[in-house]
Amino acid sequence: GAIRGFLVEKETPGFKATLIEGKLSLRAALTAELEFNDCPLPPDAMLPKSAGLRSPLSCLNHARYGIAWGVLGAAMACYDEARQYAMQRVQFDRPIGSFQLVQAKLARMLIEITKGQLLAYRLAQLKDSGAARHYHISMAKLNNVEIALDAARNARDILGGVGILDSHQCFRHMCNLESVKTYEGTHDIHLLVLGQQITGTPAFQ
Repeated sequence: GAIRGFLVEKETPGFKATLIEGKLSLRAALTAELEFNDCPLPPDAMLPKSAGLRSPLSCLNHARYGIAWGVLGAAMACYDEARQYAMQRVQFDRPIGSFQLVQAKLARMLIEITKGQLLAYRLAQLKDSGAARHYHISMAKLNNVEIALDAARNARDILGGVGILDSHQCFRHMCNLESVKTYEGTHDIHLLVLGQQITGTPAFQ
């Protein structure tokens, strides 16, 4: 009755992959629905070192760690685009970057990105020393996705109407980050992971 991992070749009877169309996020990546209906598998299809939920959960931890770093790149790209646009776009005979509200948005973006970088760097130190735990990774994934989404939205706001055009990148990052907020554990799940660690009581049983 143990949970085991298997490699399933795409030609296996009973296996079906259906391409998911009409995505508004992660459009560059192919996404499919996978069906496994009584797939016959040979003994050598079983992954010999995979048993129980430890393997998939370990994969999740590695993926979430990578996300905590990757979304910072999206946030930095949005910040750079917004800053450059604010310095070039002229309204009322002045670059919009000279206005208080625009400067406040850029300053807040930079502060949050820097905090996210420090969090990811500290997590990397813990991971290298073998001290990183799943709740550390949950904190970094949750926080950095959140600040990246905020950066994308603020960048789109600074760019105004042109921010929705595909000649700029902030709206694309914003749409993609909505998916990243959900996969590898939703925001709410990571909050509950942290809540259990804080209180010692799981809220999801």
